Amino acid sequence: MLNAARCATTILATLLVAVAPNITRAEACEDLVLGAALSATGIYASNGNNTKNGYEFAVKKINDTGGVKIGDKCYHFKIIYYDDESTPARAAQLVERLINQDKVKFVLGPYSSPMTKAVLPVTEKYKTPVVQAEAASRSLFTQGYKYHFGTIATSEKYLAPVIDMAAEHAKKAGKDPAGVKVAMIYQDDPFSLDVRQGVLDEIKKFKMQAVIDDRMPKDLNDITAFLTKVKALKPDVLLISGHEKGAVTAARQMGEHKIDVPLVGVTHCESAKVVADFPKVAEGFVCPTQWDESMKSTGSLFGSSSAYDKAIKAAYPEYKVVPYQTSSASAAILVWKDALQRAQSLDQEKVREALTKTDLETFWGHITFAGDGSNPGKEMVMRQIQADKYKVVWPTKLAATSLIYPRDAHY
Repeated sequence: MLNAARCATTILATLLVAVAPNITRAEACEDLVLGAALSATGIYASNGNNTKNGYEFAVKKINDTGGVKIGDKCYHFKIIYYDDESTPARAAQLVERLINQDKVKFVLGPYSSPMTKAVLPVTEKYKTPVVQAEAASRSLFTQGYKYHFGTIATSEKYLAPVIDMAAEHAKKAGKDPAGVKVAMIYQDDPFSLDVRQGVLDEIKKFKMQAVIDDRMPKDLNDITAFLTKVKALKPDVLLISGHEKGAVTAARQMGEHKIDVPLVGVTHCESAKVVADFPKVAEGFVCPTQWDESMKSTGSLFGSSSAYDKAIKAAYPEYKVVPYQTSSASAAILVWKDALQRAQSLDQEKVREALTKTDLETFWGHITFAGDGSNPGKEMVMRQIQADKYKVVWPTKLAATSLIYPRDAHY
């Protein structure tokens, strides 16, 4: 019995020696905390969740592959989240709490331009760098902020390419693009107002007509009055910008009213799940996206766009099509890793300076920041829903297939 006890002790000692190096490695990395006020409830909850998934996926990948190296120290990212309830004032309060109470030195953006507009005066006040991947309003980059960096294409680019498509098809048919009639409706928020302005600029370029130019009701639940006008005026192009809730309302009511327009552009198709919930109506929708798995972009951590797509779908099987909000969120985490390692410091000013010099190739695309904090090289990719699949149709150099015009919707 004594020999058995000695044997057991020896085995236990051997096991402790065997796992000791792993314990040491696990404890070697300190937490490097990022803070985020993010919508878990309210009208932005769906894309708030998509954003969180992208953050967490990239954090896990970075932590699992060695973390962030600064000097002779290793850091693992950790994110503190608070629910901003899709309310701008609440978002501002929570970011101030992250900075003052939680002592967070680096902030991730919330979802949407209204939330980000509320947050940025706070981060500027405390000279806290923020990298955001979900707020595209051009107005966010015209305020002179020095601590704000955004990775995505600005919102005036979202639906403007649909006007270019309409002009191209008019020319192919031997018609003057000036005769194209456009109807549009948009949510009354900074993002959609910028989307509208980008469309208006393109309309002017081709001397087209905006026959309807309406705003959505604040609850985004009913656009019947707009669709009644669409049915009467028979526009050639229909454009809708109202985040995921607006897209759901538009798809549902277009089906109810049997709206048949040759070319339809809608923002936030993926997060609104229009293919799953309204497959007949959504057929032929042209949907802007910041990212697509067919892009040729590649980076060191995730590899190619298609490799990222495969990996994120394995982690989140509910994604049949990966929302660009998820991929853009992952890209924001890569920006933080890159800037912190180049700064070789946790000093906020040194990290801010490193962010201004970002020149990063990723699965998301190339990321570099202009003096206003925007990522000027980022362009939109336009996908058309064809037989329940999202197919890249614009720009031509990236197109996987041709635009179906007029769209072939069935009610």
